[in-house]
Amino acid sequence: FKMDTTPDSYLDLFPLDAIVYLTPDSENVLEDIDPDKVYVLGGLVDESIHKQLTLRRAREQSLRTARLPIREYMVKAPNARNYHSETLAINQVFDVLSTYYETRSWPAALRAGVSSGKGYVLPDTAEQ
Repeated sequence: FKMDTTPDSYLDLFPLDAIVYLTPDSENVLEDIDPDKVYVLGGLVDESIHKQLTLRRAREQSLRTARLPIREYMVKAPNARNYHSETLAINQVFDVLSTYYETRSWPAALRAGVSSGKGYVLPDTAEQ
């Protein structure tokens, strides 16, 4: 993957209608990746303290938002802590997006990026 870094804001680099801010708090499900869109991966240090921070930030900037289709393709796995989180690290989101772009399969992409420690698994592995 080609990657450039810049101190400039994505708001200054791309038209607002081309930006999709990915946040686990969005009501909108990411159904496909549009190569003409720019996907912003919002990053947090501690999800429990900053609930909906990325969604608020995107709304303040009048950006379209979306979330990964974790609920649509995965199920909550029983675990001792009853812990389930759709908030992923930036590298996990990148893994999901790049795998989906290559395979066009959300199950394959989610298997690649969502660790079992998040409390979600694909239905075919829920019994294991």
